[in-house]
Order: sequence, then structure tokens, then C-alpha cells
Amino acid sequence: MEFELAACSWASSTGREGSAGDVTRAMRLNPRASAKGIIAAAVAATALWAGPASAQVALKPDTPFILFWTPEQQSAGYRALETIYKSETIQSGSDVRELPKAAHEIAPTWTHDGRTWTVDEYMAAYRTSGVLVLKDGEIVLERYGMDRTPAERWTSFSVAKSVTSTLVGAAIKDGKIESLESNVADYIPELVGSAYDGVTVRQLLTMTSGVKWNEDYADPKSDVAQAGFADIEPGINPLLAYMRKLPRAAEPGTTFNYSTGETDMAGILVSNAVGMPLSQYLSEKIWRPYGMESDAYWQTDLAGRERAGCCISATLRDFARIGAFVMDGGKVGDERVVPDGWVEQATQKQVDNGYNGYGYFWWMRPDGGYDALGVYGQSITTFRSDRVVIVVNSAWPTAVGADLEAAAYAFQQALHEAANHTEGH
Repeated sequence: MEFELAACSWASSTGREGSAGDVTRAMRLNPRASAKGIIAAAVAATALWAGPASAQVALKPDTPFILFWTPEQQSAGYRALETIYKSETIQSGSDVRELPKAAHEIAPTWTHDGRTWTVDEYMAAYRTSGVLVLKDGEIVLERYGMDRTPAERWTSFSVAKSVTSTLVGAAIKDGKIESLESNVADYIPELVGSAYDGVTVRQLLTMTSGVKWNEDYADPKSDVAQAGFADIEPGINPLLAYMRKLPRAAEPGTTFNYSTGETDMAGILVSNAVGMPLSQYLSEKIWRPYGMESDAYWQTDLAGRERAGCCISATLRDFARIGAFVMDGGKVGDERVVPDGWVEQATQKQVDNGYNGYGYFWWMRPDGGYDALGVYGQSITTFRSDRVVIVVNSAWPTAVGADLEAAAYAFQQALHEAANHTEGH
């Protein structure tokens, strides 16, 4: 796959319409904003892969910065990211968990922005490559766009963060991490004596470490733009070498501050604790035993570690299986992969993030659901009480944007309502 080098710069990014900073600032000015505004701000805050994603290792030296891919590059690249960046394989097994088709497919219509929409119209307008809706474990809608086939993968971007959260739970269940109250430096010795020494695993998962971190990905001098870019200490993981120099800004557990670097550190913590790469642990704990249909891929960093906060490439149906696995309590058959009560804790408000609340790398919604979210229109949305899972893969023209998020929220609500009124359910 050939890419032409995009003539883009950080300077041009500061003027992009719909930047996360713009959306977040607008929400802070109006804390009682509408639900669609809250969702827009929440997803804007998750556009954190932008700096760290560029610390991944491109297979060709002239690969353009992923934040500035053209629509053609997005369409070709999002479905084949493992051919562009170094990756590790998440192996599937021989037994596949079936996702049966329901007797009736939903075909919702809804009103948004002064007009009536259908699923096909939405997918074409918002560059959606896949939509899948599960109701009670059955597929009530499965649709593909952008010439994507069911066998083709798509990148998750920050949806991977929520998968990492689940692996933390698995490591606790396996006795490899003592508890949520354990000191992260006990599992990452490079952090001993740093501002992270004394921060708990729980505080890492809820982004309340208190360590100073600048998440402005439009600023080339921000932490998110610099962490993990270069080997600043020989023999030390580049990310950890950067993170252990950061100062403390607040008492641990008191202040929510979104930090992509901390998500990646959570991945290193799990890998150190279980003694294997994240991709292998994910394969052994969930991907193979739960019955994912295809191998998946996880992009790696300069040190060869999986980026815990970004970029798992999987099929649409396997993303839906992730949602079903979590919705059903993190069980394979009758055996729980995570501790009792873990999923309920992880997917409910643990801290106030200024919007609807934040769990363990999961976002709370104003309509009672919870989300795993990624930029450019990636999401796994779950309504546990209704047993509905909605997966959407997209290639939006910008990473975030209030209009994009408002349209996506209306789409998800229409799918949710239609799934609840499917014949036979």
C-alpha cells in the first residue's frame, strides 16, 4: 500500500475546525450543555492517540502522520493498519462464538438537524464503514460501507483503552496484580522515586494520579505530543523515561486529568505483572476462549510494547463480541475472566470528569449507557439493562467535531430505540 506524504504541519493543526480543545473549552463555559454537547466533549477528550500514535513505528519512512491522512488514505489504511505500522498479532482460536441473525432486521428512521435519516443515508454522509447492533446476543443490524467486507478489520483508535481496562481486571483475577490499591511502582520499577510512586492502580485507571500532564494535542510542546518519541535514557522504555520525570500537580485521587501516557503505562503494568505481551495475554484470556472469529492486530511502540491506549485492528463482529463479553460480566461460559463485580465497577461512574462521569477507561453516557470511544468515529456503545450493543466504525473527516458527535449520538439513539422494539424482543 502506497501513501503520498501529506504536506501538513502542527501549525496547520491548530486551525482545524472541531479540535478537541475547542469543544472542551466550549463545554467548560456551559456545564449544563445539551446531551449532544456533553457527548461531543467526552469524545473530544478521548482524541488522545494523536501524539502517542505517531510514536508507533511505521514500516516505511515516508508514511504520513496519521492525523492528516486524506480520505483515500483513511479508507485504505484504517482497514490495514498492520501493513503500515509495526504490530503484534492477537491470535484467535478454532472455535468461533456464533452471532446469530435475528428473525427481523431493524430499519430505523430518525430526525436530526432538520431532516429525516435512514441508516444508509447516515453511513454515506458520515463515512461509516460498519454498523452492527446486537440485541439479546442476536444481530438485528449488520451493514457495511466504504466497500468494506465483513472479513476486513478496522482500527479502534482509543477504543483499545477500554480493552486494556479489562486486562487489568483479568490480571487481578489471576493474582498477578494484588489489588486496585497496589502501588503502580511495584509493577513498574522504573517509576520508583517518581511522582507515580504511591499512585494506585485504581487512580491510574480513573486518570486521577495527580501527576502533571498537558493533553493539548494541537500543541507540539505538550506532553501528549512528546512522550515516547525518542530514546532519552538508554535501556529505559522511551515512554517510561519521559513519564518518570513529570512533576506532581495534585494529591493522588483528587483530580481527574486525562492522560494518554497513563493508559500506556497501565498496559506496561499488566504486561510486567503477567510476564507476557498484551497481545498474547488478550489472546489467552479473551480472544481465543471467547471465540473471536479472526486474528486481530495491536500496534506497538518504539520499545516493541503494544500501545495500550490505541489501535487494535479487528473485524466489526469481533468488536461486537468485545461489547457482549463485557456486557455479560466478563465471562467465558460460566467462568469469569475478571473479578466478581469488576465490570459493574469499570462501567459506572467512579470519578467526576466534568461530563457524565468516568469509570475504568470507560465513558458514561447521559442516556444510561456506557462507551468505549475512539476518534474519527469509532465506538462500542452498550445499554446493559436492555442487552443492546452498538458498534460503529468510521473515517470521519476530522478526529472530533460537535456536528459529527451530535449526528452520531442521534444515530445511536435511533438504533437503540429500534433494537428495543424488534419483533420477538
